Amino acid sequence: MPNPSLLILPGDGIGPEVMTEVRKVIDWFGTRRGLAFDVSEDLVGGAAYDAHGTPLTDATMEKAQSVDAVLLGAVGGPKYDALDFSVKPERGLLRLRKEMDLYANLRPAQCFDALADFSSLKKDVVAGLDIMIVRELTSGVYFGEPRGIITEGNERVGINTQRYTESEIARVARSAFELARKRGNKVCSMEKANVMESGVLWREVVQKIGDEEYPDVELSHMYADAGAMQLTRWPKQFDVIVTDNLFGDLLSDLAAMLTGSLGMLPSASLGAPMANGRPKALYEPVHGSAPDIAGQGKANPIACILSFAMALRYSFDRGAEADRLEGAVQSVLADGLRTADLMGPDGGSPVSTSEMGDAIVAALETSLN
Repeated sequence: MPNPSLLILPGDGIGPEVMTEVRKVIDWFGTRRGLAFDVSEDLVGGAAYDAHGTPLTDATMEKAQSVDAVLLGAVGGPKYDALDFSVKPERGLLRLRKEMDLYANLRPAQCFDALADFSSLKKDVVAGLDIMIVRELTSGVYFGEPRGIITEGNERVGINTQRYTESEIARVARSAFELARKRGNKVCSMEKANVMESGVLWREVVQKIGDEEYPDVELSHMYADAGAMQLTRWPKQFDVIVTDNLFGDLLSDLAAMLTGSLGMLPSASLGAPMANGRPKALYEPVHGSAPDIAGQGKANPIACILSFAMALRYSFDRGAEADRLEGAVQSVLADGLRTADLMGPDGGSPVSTSEMGDAIVAALETSLN
């Protein structure tokens, strides 16, 4: 059988730096675990605009459609703020998500024991936290029509449309229920059914899917604003949260900070199964391009490395190796190694981006003993 294929898109800012550390991990799995990948690399975001005048070329889009998984670093930066909206770096990422039909965005919020003191919440509230937010990614207010800025009378009006079909809601709901069956068997669906018709439909469809297809999974509903409050009050009451594109964007960033650092959090965007049975998939860290620290060796590569762990689990059916990689990260943090964003109340040993990558590879090697 051919090796699984992986397209790497480092992107902008710290993207290339953290991706260099992921390549070390990929190489280790190839040489030490017999898990070789056919890896190709291309441009996205500002880097693609600088080279080609577009944040994503058609050739790169075609390549992304053909591989088993895409691993992306980060896009954007103030250098590109003055560009027309249509060619801003972020449009490249949105095009990937839309044309690959990556409708289910999985964002875990896990608090490693060694970092429990980094959260702004009390340690007992976040210690051991392990929740998953499933965000619908290809519809809703970010894509609905009509949209734009028009003139009415003497003033301009900005318009965005929240729109969902039953099938769009049903498929992301099924993704959440399937994940819950492999975790704590609980799903909480969040919307604004009290003020939005799209929220009413969302609640009805999720309830129907739960009743008819997943009666074994405990389902609850919560208004998204109340959900935000509950995430900061007692986040461990949740297991899997499923929500729409806009609320998912907000709630997942809120949940991310419960863990203490955006530099720790991966994500997976999954679509329909391909001919080989694997879902179309794009993996990326939650953090941005952080151009203010680019090239200084200060970036935390862990979120990008954990994104590759998610690829091992969801695209390549190598859950045991994903556990091995996550265990290596846990071990390095327990040993007190800290990139700049993780230097806090417990002190720790400061390391650079590359030193953190090397330490994780060393911990992987130790896991074989």
